[in-house]
Amino acid sequence: MWLPHSRRTLCLLVFTVLLSQECLRWVEAQHCVWYGECGESEQVPGKKYNCNYTGPPLPLKSEGFELLTELCPGYDYENRSLCCNVEQLQTLKRSLQLPLQFLSRCPACFFNLMNLFCELTCSPHQSQFMDASKINNTSVIEVQYYIGQRFASAMYNACKDVQAPSSNVKALSLLCGKDAKDCNATNWIQYMFDINNGQSPFPIIPIFSDVPVSGYTPMNNKTYACTEGLEDGSGPCSCQDCTNACGPTPVPPPLPPPWTIFGIDAMTVIMWISYMAFLLIFFGAVLIAWCYRRRRILSEYGPILDSNNPLSLNSDNPDQVNASCCESLGERFENALRIFFCSWGSFCVRHPSVVILGSLVLVVASSGGLVYMRITTDPVDLWSAPTSQARQEKDYFDKHFGPFFRTVQLIITTPFSEPTIYSPYFGGSDVPFNAILAKDILHQVLDLQLDIEAIVAPYKDETVTLKDICLAPLDPYNDNCTILSVLNFFQNSHAQLDHWKGDEFFVWADYHSHFLYCVSAPASLNDTTPLHDPCMGTFGGPVFPWLALGGYDETNYNNATALVITFPLNNYLNDSVRLDKALAWEKEFINFMKNFSSPNLTIAFTAERSIEDEINRESNSDISTIVISYVIMFIYISLALGHIHSFRRVMVDSKISLGIAGILIVLSSVSSSLGIFSYAGIPLTLIVIEVIPFLVLAVGVDNIFIIVQTYQRDERMPHEELHQQIGRILGDVAPSMLLSSFSETVAFSLGALTNMPAVRTFSLFAGLAVFIDFLLQISCFVSFLGLDAERQEGNRLDIICCVKLPEGQEAKTDGFLFRFFKKVYAPFILKEWVRPIIVAVFVGILSFSIAVMNKVEIGLDQKLSMPDDSYVLDYFKNMGEYLHTGAPVYFVVEDGVDYSSLEGQNAVCGGVGCNNNSLVQQVYAASLISNYTTIALTPSSWLDDYFDWVKPQSTCCRYINSTGAFCNASVVNSSCVHCRPMTPSGKQRPEGEDFMRFLPMFLSDNPNVKCGKGGHAAYGTAVDLLPNDAGVGATYFMTYHTILKDSPDFINGLKMARNLAHNISQSINHKVFAYSIFYVFYEQYLTIAYDTALNLSVSLAAIFVVTTVLLGFELWSAVVVCLTIAMILVNMFGVMWLWGISLNAVSLVNLVMTCGISVEFCSHIVRAFSISVKKNRVERAEEALAHMGSSVFSGITLTKFGGIIILALSKSQIFQVFYFRMYLALVLLGATHGLIFLPVLLSYIGPSVNKAKVFAANKRNAGTERERLLNY
Repeated sequence: MWLPHSRRTLCLLVFTVLLSQECLRWVEAQHCVWYGECGESEQVPGKKYNCNYTGPPLPLKSEGFELLTELCPGYDYENRSLCCNVEQLQTLKRSLQLPLQFLSRCPACFFNLMNLFCELTCSPHQSQFMDASKINNTSVIEVQYYIGQRFASAMYNACKDVQAPSSNVKALSLLCGKDAKDCNATNWIQYMFDINNGQSPFPIIPIFSDVPVSGYTPMNNKTYACTEGLEDGSGPCSCQDCTNACGPTPVPPPLPPPWTIFGIDAMTVIMWISYMAFLLIFFGAVLIAWCYRRRRILSEYGPILDSNNPLSLNSDNPDQVNASCCESLGERFENALRIFFCSWGSFCVRHPSVVILGSLVLVVASSGGLVYMRITTDPVDLWSAPTSQARQEKDYFDKHFGPFFRTVQLIITTPFSEPTIYSPYFGGSDVPFNAILAKDILHQVLDLQLDIEAIVAPYKDETVTLKDICLAPLDPYNDNCTILSVLNFFQNSHAQLDHWKGDEFFVWADYHSHFLYCVSAPASLNDTTPLHDPCMGTFGGPVFPWLALGGYDETNYNNATALVITFPLNNYLNDSVRLDKALAWEKEFINFMKNFSSPNLTIAFTAERSIEDEINRESNSDISTIVISYVIMFIYISLALGHIHSFRRVMVDSKISLGIAGILIVLSSVSSSLGIFSYAGIPLTLIVIEVIPFLVLAVGVDNIFIIVQTYQRDERMPHEELHQQIGRILGDVAPSMLLSSFSETVAFSLGALTNMPAVRTFSLFAGLAVFIDFLLQISCFVSFLGLDAERQEGNRLDIICCVKLPEGQEAKTDGFLFRFFKKVYAPFILKEWVRPIIVAVFVGILSFSIAVMNKVEIGLDQKLSMPDDSYVLDYFKNMGEYLHTGAPVYFVVEDGVDYSSLEGQNAVCGGVGCNNNSLVQQVYAASLISNYTTIALTPSSWLDDYFDWVKPQSTCCRYINSTGAFCNASVVNSSCVHCRPMTPSGKQRPEGEDFMRFLPMFLSDNPNVKCGKGGHAAYGTAVDLLPNDAGVGATYFMTYHTILKDSPDFINGLKMARNLAHNISQSINHKVFAYSIFYVFYEQYLTIAYDTALNLSVSLAAIFVVTTVLLGFELWSAVVVCLTIAMILVNMFGVMWLWGISLNAVSLVNLVMTCGISVEFCSHIVRAFSISVKKNRVERAEEALAHMGSSVFSGITLTKFGGIIILALSKSQIFQVFYFRMYLALVLLGATHGLIFLPVLLSYIGPSVNKAKVFAANKRNAGTERERLLNY
């Protein structure tokens, strides 16, 4: 029995010992580690140590009850016995102001954080999880805090997604001492307890474990996930602040697969098959027709020419012909035109002085409007119509928030490439710093930056400095200019850049460590390194690294290869004086940078005025090129008009003076058009000035050659006087001139219906200029032709009219070009075996062009608008290579939302309780798939920051109790009281009158160390308050686009932002639009394809109608003309694809002009074909080509070809691409289609002869010399 009894005794003894230890441990747990505050901290000035105290918790004094309820409501029970006093609670509140302002957006996150600090500061069970590891007399100078790993992870998970709306970054980036992506549960808590953060007065060493360590049980209190609501009724965190509260991550829709057939581009396959099918059918039809003709030859005119046929023109009753109603109507209309123009031409020759003087008076009167001429160079006016959506949105933005600031920017690189290695003193891996971040380079860049700040520009009798015009968001409290530069991490100071801490052996911290801290927490006012320098810029705002650095990978800013310095300048909407001052300073800046040089720095720069300046300089430099081009065309015209019969009569037969007169008429029509529209107040554009003379010269010269060469080939009939001959000639050719000119005028005028200002202005001026040119040609030029003909018949010399040659008989011969076309060219291309080849080749070219039409790129590469030697080209190149962030984009909520109501707030905000489809939430969701939406960041939200700012727990919103005036958080004044009471209702969002009462205070509050939520800097212009602060009008929420490098990127960015704004508008049932500075320039490309199709279709339709009427209601002739012009236009697209010419306003103007000039290439030949009385289509086509082809070739093709070649020498890239290339393509395509394809097409499917016209022509010319000539 002894052994069992002793065993029981031993067990009882062990149990008693263990129980006593636990009881002692429980009793021990009731004592504190500290209580109250003692001496000043030696390491953090202004902070105090806690007093060493190991007694039991003490009851809190009554004056601390409210504070305890605010900070640590979990201890607000019974006698409130705690290990802290009122002073400690006050210190805790002051220390937690910054986390409070940024993390209270998410109640669960902030609750967990307060739990961590309340347990540390006041817990009556401190000794369970805290160890005062170092004590200095009465003060605790170091403590170990045992924290459950589960608690730490849960707290971090609840807080990791919380946003800081004003900074477009996560809150932990500002509270963790490093970028949020590098922050985790342990290093965040370590940072908060580190004395280097400026808040902790002594080291608090966190030890993380979920099991007891060294006799201490880690603090592992209950936590709340961000998806959970709190017991006090607070809801779960918003999606923006808690990823787990969101639904599935948005997935961008897949890109549509390319349209292919058998793995080959579908359009290519379709057009190849179509072309092969056409060739099979066409050559089969040609072969069948050839075989049929071999068996039976039947003339198209057989029934007409057969004398025994009652329908024959040679029948016994010549007054009757079997013509249809349309044919008879067409003949009468044609005859009326001929009679009118005959009479008019005769009058002009008989009364030249009256006609010329009258024309001169009208031209001078019309051109007088040039004194009112205004040239638009503002890109906004050039590319955006006042009624366009982008322009109206820009005007709305400018009206409510002020115009977008002007930008002066430098992108700085260095020729050195060797990186330096920084080895952190306190451990960590080595960090390479690229050469651009070397200290000596930074000092040189800072010197440059300070020199730019010191630029003084003359303006009239004043001087302008940067401070006069720069953006200073905290003015008048802080007049420092906003300078987005990495040097602002060092407050733009050489001393700060050189600041370091260390001893004689080691450097503990220098600019490397400060840089690494600031790129992760740019809004910090105190870095965590021994330097304790601020990162905030001198202007009172943060400098985000993605705006100040370039060429880095991901977020490794130390790998940057470029520095970006941006000077935002104020823009002025209706203040021309202040705007001129800004322009004057920018001009001085540009001159300074052009003269700046450094062997260690490579600088690309731009100012807001740079593009407009360079465009103007380009235009001025191209004047010489344009003048040379026109001089060459003028010389050719003057020489080519003459038909020299012999060397002796060179000066008699030349038409130099007549050519000069024709050129002056062309220029007069241009000046008259410009003058008339200047009277009407319509401004000119550079496109009008550069393109319209070319266009009118093409049209006018063609008509001049037709008139003159028809006269030169004509034989005067017996008893016919000169004025009758010229009148008869004008009666023959003027209807053709009227056809082409009126078609072009109507086509251009209808082109003015477009919304694109550049195209509309061009169409207006061009339509009127062409029509005036036609009027002057059939009047003034005919008079000049009569005078010149009299001079030539009188053997007087050209130019020197008073000198007369002796009489001599010269045989009249046809010109070489006419003879070549008549005898060689026309017969050849209309040979039976040549015609099918021509059709096959041209249809092949057409098929190719159709296949590539949809591949022509849309947009205008901004580099093309600059001269070859422009400094802006270097900037564009570096911008695409180095920059990482696109332009700001503003989501503007138009006036009308009731922000003082919960419904209005929830529709817009992004915090707790806000709608899941609110504005901020939708923009945030879009930023998650930035590669698709082009929205780079979470939007800054004045509303969410206002809610955080106005919370009663925050020290931000206070006012002087006696006056109601705002009291900034940095002001120490006992009369300052919190805006809202510490009650359940006071903790809710402000509504009704409360909302508007404190909002103006928020918008005027400057951020400071005690309150980082002040809205003056970030939101001073974001809220348009109604008069007398009666309510909130329009507001905006800003974010950034991703980097956009070329036209497709910009167009896509605009499209995506508008789609997002449309979705938001539908969700909140209120108008929201997206605005960015580049939208007004790129909006045109959203509809450019539609506008192009509409413009060209309307122009073709107009040409069809006019051609039908003026050809005497010959419908099929109009179809042939329009078909040929359509082929030319389609082939122009093929050339654009081959030559890399994009579709934009400039190329659309050229396409509209192509449509007009193509009429010249086609209409004259078609009309000549329609009035020909030859036997069949081939002979009629041959006659039309012989008589009109030479005039068209010499009039348009050769004239333009010489002038176009000179354009290739231009320094302007836009001239080389859009004028030289497109004009050359236009002339070559027009000439080949008009002089090769069209005659062949007419020979196959040309309109049948108009019997009424043939009958009338034969009757009119019967028995005259004219009959013989026609049959020749």
